[in-house]
Amino acid sequence: MTSYKDLGLSNTKEVFKKAVDGGYAIPAYNFNNLEQLQAIIQACVESKSPVILQVSSGARKYANATLLRNMAKGAVEYAKELGYEIPIALHLDHGDTFELCKDCIDNGFSSVMIDGSHHSYEENVALTKKVVEYAHQFDVTVEGELGVLAGVEDDVVAETSTYTKPEEVEDFVKKTGVDSLAISIGTSHGANKFTPEQCTRHADGVLVPPPLRFDILEEIEKRIPGFPIVLHGSSSVPQKEVDTINNNGGKLKDAVGIPEEQLRKAAKSAVCKINIDSDGRLAMTAAVRKVFAENPGEFDPRKYLGPARDALKELYKAKNENVLGSAGKA
Repeated sequence: MTSYKDLGLSNTKEVFKKAVDGGYAIPAYNFNNLEQLQAIIQACVESKSPVILQVSSGARKYANATLLRNMAKGAVEYAKELGYEIPIALHLDHGDTFELCKDCIDNGFSSVMIDGSHHSYEENVALTKKVVEYAHQFDVTVEGELGVLAGVEDDVVAETSTYTKPEEVEDFVKKTGVDSLAISIGTSHGANKFTPEQCTRHADGVLVPPPLRFDILEEIEKRIPGFPIVLHGSSSVPQKEVDTINNNGGKLKDAVGIPEEQLRKAAKSAVCKINIDSDGRLAMTAAVRKVFAENPGEFDPRKYLGPARDALKELYKAKNENVLGSAGKA
């Protein structure tokens, strides 16, 4: 067994407490390759932000679990090399079985999510409690989920959203012992979070999604005051990146995200972890497509992945500074 403490990683307990008290959210950025990891660490060191490195089940299959674990260890050393030590957690995103969560805990993860939201309430409670009891033996923190987010993210697929029921959260937290709770208040996975029919179309053609259900969030906060809340599916899908992709051969239709001002409002509440994946994919894809459009003979991966890494770093720095409020909090 490998302990995350031997890798120099942090769990999320202390950074969440500071975030809740300070009115900001910790960035949780997904990664599965070297360039993404470089960009995340560079952005968070330069903005002096704590960070959660998120790995999905699909990312572990793609990149190899052993490599990812050692990349996270390297990230800790890389941050020091860049000149500023920041808290770095390694988190399993959307773990769906006890066995997967256990394997991650045994292999150096400092935090895991057990997503039992596709089960009945009683089964979700039982599964989450089982993971918590195992994880807490090793001081690993656990995120549970109540409610279902629509959209597609790696292996997670749901046709429709089911809002979190505020009347369930107190019972769920008490029975399971989870350290944080992912809720559903209108965010969604993927780059196409809403259909055009769900949005308002402005005169300039821009689609504006329905607002987040802050009334549900406020009711949840009343029932479990100060408890760490998590938002999944919180990419904003910048139109600039979508346009760059489409102007250079891409075909992204009706890509709509969560407005950044709504995420900033959420970050000032008990929401202390905000997950962002699709925005990073868009920024990297836009940069790669631009390189190939301008230099169709290019074949050196460093010449197109390097600009993609740089674009991702700038995006994440801006998120830390302007959206999450985590800059300067490390």
